Amino acid sequence: MHTLLRRLLRRPRRPWTAATFLTAVALLASGFTVLSASGAESGCRVDYTVNQWTGGYTAQLKVTNLGPALTSWRLTWTYAGDQQVTSAWNATVTQTGSSVVAVNTNWNGSLATGGTADFGLQGTWRSSAPAPVDFALNGVSCGGTGTPPPTTPPPSTPPPTTPPPSADCGSAVICSGFEDQTGTTPSGAWRFTAPDCQGTGTAAVDTSVAHGGGKSLRVDGRAGYCNHAFVAATADLSSVGPVMYVRMWVRHTTALPAAHVAFVSMPDSSQGGRSLRVGGQNGALQWNRETDDATLPAQSPTGVALSRPLPTGSWQCLRFAIDTSAPKLDTWLGDEQVPGLHADGVPTQDVDQQWLARTTPPRPTALRLGWESYGTGDDTLWFDDVAVGSSPIGC
Repeated sequence: MHTLLRRLLRRPRRPWTAATFLTAVALLASGFTVLSASGAESGCRVDYTVNQWTGGYTAQLKVTNLGPALTSWRLTWTYAGDQQVTSAWNATVTQTGSSVVAVNTNWNGSLATGGTADFGLQGTWRSSAPAPVDFALNGVSCGGTGTPPPTTPPPSTPPPTTPPPSADCGSAVICSGFEDQTGTTPSGAWRFTAPDCQGTGTAAVDTSVAHGGGKSLRVDGRAGYCNHAFVAATADLSSVGPVMYVRMWVRHTTALPAAHVAFVSMPDSSQGGRSLRVGGQNGALQWNRETDDATLPAQSPTGVALSRPLPTGSWQCLRFAIDTSAPKLDTWLGDEQVPGLHADGVPTQDVDQQWLARTTPPRPTALRLGWESYGTGDDTLWFDDVAVGSSPIGC
């Protein structure tokens, strides 16, 4: 990191103000490193932001194409330390020795001139972990001029990549904004339920708060062990897959507590009907498996730091993908894939080893939205624009 600071101070043609210098020193001291490699007109720019702790790190990369439009991209770099990539999101990342290659997904490969793509990765290190400086996009150095490889199609060629998921859920098995509800009590395709036991929590159709349209589902959740209040969709989800995609907009009033709570519960046939749950613990989002109470991420300082809180007082788009053929899943809050809520089958200490101890893939059969608390934690929640299907569903 000290080497990076010296390089930044020697960089020509970019005078530094006192505020800029202090910002850089603060970032380096805090464990966050921001590296920008800028190329000339036909090159690229990479912003590399790393959160590092003893033995591990996550990095967020933003690639800006400064050359002709691309229909696919391949970013390469070399680690000067002993970093090892263990997982990635929004790109396919492979490592051979110290050389790393990141390739676009099927929906973020198109990069117009000036366009950007974001992806992230997680890894480990032992003795040193300096930020890389030799980024290249499709073989063109981000630190100098160059010409894109001849295999790159001309800008006029229509991009063959799949666009980002649409917010329109179309023919999904569940596609509901609750506009078909005719009273205050959930009915038709949605029914109140209290799995295991019922307390004082309630649920109703709300016409005063909505994300889209004029109605939403409101749940007044109450604290206390086994105080369950959910609204269940009557749709059978047992044949959705092989990857089940779920999208919902959720709003709530009270920050997630330190104690375990859940607001999404899915009966899981691989657990004999027990639930696969989404909720919170230690103030951050988490997955929970009822059979063994395993959580993702692990409730360690490292694991919790890789999750995110669920912001209060505003609508949030929550999405997840559950692989029913392998013990893998992904979770997005808005357009950000949450690193700690990502399982790719490769164990990461203090993050997903407990979750991956069970190798049987999940097979959710239904969807329930509501609230259950195992200690403290009242909350009022609203759900809207809920969708479940076999294809990605965007915000």
